[in-house]
Amino acid sequence: MPETVIDASGTFDFADFEVHRLGFGAMRLTGPGVWGPPADHDGAVAVLRRAVELGVDFIDTADSYGPYVSEELIREALHPYPDNVIIATKAGQLRTGPGAWFPDANPNYLRQECEMSLRRLGVERLDLFQLHRLDDPMVPLEEQFGLLADLLSEGKVASIGLSNASVEQITLARSIVEVSTVQNRYNLTDRSSEDVLDYCHSEGIGFIPWFPIAAGKLAVPGGPLERIAREVGATAAQVSLAWLLALSPVVLPIPGTSSLAHLEENCAAAGVTLTRGQVDELTSAV
Repeated sequence: MPETVIDASGTFDFADFEVHRLGFGAMRLTGPGVWGPPADHDGAVAVLRRAVELGVDFIDTADSYGPYVSEELIREALHPYPDNVIIATKAGQLRTGPGAWFPDANPNYLRQECEMSLRRLGVERLDLFQLHRLDDPMVPLEEQFGLLADLLSEGKVASIGLSNASVEQITLARSIVEVSTVQNRYNLTDRSSEDVLDYCHSEGIGFIPWFPIAAGKLAVPGGPLERIAREVGATAAQVSLAWLLALSPVVLPIPGTSSLAHLEENCAAAGVTLTRGQVDELTSAV
């Protein structure tokens, strides 16, 4: 295949898949509050198609994005999917309105949502099925993980991931089902999942940082992010993504946008190279 802008991000293998490490998060393709359809439907479809043209082959979504809107847009834009494109989805959150999210890890509900995601995405097997959150007080974690193991053994999903998980929870899950990826919030200014990243690095588990572009005070004029961005000829957002890619070969950032211009900018981050000194300076700046 011809080279694409994403190629420079490198690749990561899990289950039977190989994906480029810089992916795309499809949450922002929905309406305000991650609720309802986008204001620009055709624009959302164009973003998805352009992402694949740029070499993106790992797309992350969830049944709760919309709800259902994100998965439906992905099918409309990309089905039948190119052989190399991997779609990751999630279940485990109920939506009642814009910005409203509630955990539901009832095994019957998770199975239902798995079946519905299969239909919405138009596939016979989900590439990566992730438990969206692990804080439903009504369902023991062992039951949740047991359902994931059932879906894997039944062939409804090819691989399993967790989201918003602690090291303790990941360890428990792995005693019941193989865990291929973990998706937690992580960026330049939020390192609360540092221990999870370290664990995933040591165990060879994919670590998917959601909300990967956040710089806060680091991006102020004269700050380290702005200065390093100027040194390497990139934007602050691109440096934020390049920093994540430099942390570990298991890191798979999934920046999301509904803008073609921002998509092009984010994907170009794959080609931004930071020195070890620049990486260390950003790491120690918070």
